[in-house]
Amino acid sequence: MNLSNNCKTTIPKMVLPNTVVDSSTQELLEAQSHVWNLTFSFINSMCLKSALELGIPDAIHKHNKPITISELADALSIPKSKSHALFRLMRVLVHSKVFVKAEEDAYALTGTSRLLLEPLSFSPFALSMVDPIVVDPFHHVPDWFRDESSSVSPFVLKNGKTPWELAGEDEKWNRMFNDGMASDARLMGGVLVEKCKHVFQGLETVVDVAGGTGAVARAVSDAVPGLKCVVLDLPHVVAGLQDSENLRFVGGDMFHFIPPADAVILKWILHDWSDEDCIKILKNCKEAIISSKENGGKVIIVDMVVDLEKQEEKAIETQLYFDMLMMVGLAGKERTEKEWAKLFYDSGFQNYKITPILGLRSVIELFP
Repeated sequence: MNLSNNCKTTIPKMVLPNTVVDSSTQELLEAQSHVWNLTFSFINSMCLKSALELGIPDAIHKHNKPITISELADALSIPKSKSHALFRLMRVLVHSKVFVKAEEDAYALTGTSRLLLEPLSFSPFALSMVDPIVVDPFHHVPDWFRDESSSVSPFVLKNGKTPWELAGEDEKWNRMFNDGMASDARLMGGVLVEKCKHVFQGLETVVDVAGGTGAVARAVSDAVPGLKCVVLDLPHVVAGLQDSENLRFVGGDMFHFIPPADAVILKWILHDWSDEDCIKILKNCKEAIISSKENGGKVIIVDMVVDLEKQEEKAIETQLYFDMLMMVGLAGKERTEKEWAKLFYDSGFQNYKITPILGLRSVIELFP
């Protein structure tokens, strides 16, 4: 039997879906996409974490030219069978502008990934902020909101102690946190003396309160001849740190005593604390500088000043993220100028000056 002559195969006509979507459906689909992006935004953080722990920025930098996936896999000792997975990781990191596709099949650094290299390397800060110790408390935010007898913060609810108390007991977290803060301080110390060196002119002595391992104080003392700097921080933070000619480390508690000086630096400190605690700190700062008013007598604050009306959308987003980080981890907050001013006046200060030239952060000079 000749099937070709007796049977005709009918191919059904394809019916294309209606390409016209009404506005309510389109809004629904866009809302779904937005929810997806919010839900999976943590993947950006985790991909960055993977890149840092694998050493991808350093490998590209050492290659000294755009690097292919196979070359990158060899440099990182990644099995050939994982090359396609490495390509997929890099595809996300290119999309988030950590790296750039310089040629068809090769990758190069961007300004963002150069910030992750020595000597400024911001990697320790990034890694400390995506560590489970920091991230896990966010899972406890709803419980914290519902708890009328609320712990100080979701971090305390999760860990039973503050980050500072935990650092005093957990050497690994203490080292990770201090390295993270030091990486930010190295960057900010350099920018501070470049853009705001005049703030330190005429001063003879400065105390960097809660100054960690001394990166900011070291940058300031190196940039201003004859300036003597003291770093005050908790004993377990400064343990083993070596003094130098113009830099001295003192173990102590800023809530109890701040050594006398012409000026006190509070770099990224006050946003960690409640208004009540900030007032205690600032009153101690005033005690420390009051006898040196003729030589300087001021508090130099480096912190964010939130302005939701005038700042760009990306800056606002970052500051709001930091505000949530402070709420969840430390019971602190990012403040508007109005909120800062109230703190200053409640602490007994009469005048202040804000210089917004440090990116998302500003220099605030505070005078008795």
